[in-house]
Amino acid sequence: MAEARIDKWMWASRIFKTRTIAAEACKKGRVSINGSQVKPARTVKPGDVIEVRKPPITYSFKVLQAIEKRVGAKLIPEILENVTSPEQYELLEMSKISGFVDRARGTGRPTKKDRRSMDEFITPEYLPDDDDFDFDFDFEEE
Repeated sequence: MAEARIDKWMWASRIFKTRTIAAEACKKGRVSINGSQVKPARTVKPGDVIEVRKPPITYSFKVLQAIEKRVGAKLIPEILENVTSPEQYELLEMSKISGFVDRARGTGRPTKKDRRSMDEFITPEYLPDDDDFDFDFDFEEE
């Protein structure tokens, strides 16, 4: 039966961009196989269910084929089956819709685009954009 290291498999099946990032995710406890957290050297075999936490959701994949060499994107359906629950995707949609920009610590100042989207989210719609208020008060002196 074919087996492969979890970090190599996640890189080869395009879950992570690099093997280093895949190994880091394992070390940080973001990857589990059949419910138990794993180290990067743990082997996977067909039939295993892998859960990968990428905030705000947890993806679930069923291993169909154990590979260690990266394949083209068109071949991914032969390698894994996405068994992520629809609730997780709803959670992802809600976080996108909310418009809240979750910035990681140490990423520096927001870009112009970030700033504008935050201002748009914070600014109430019922206030006019300009600071110029036109008041039509007629005071009659007695």
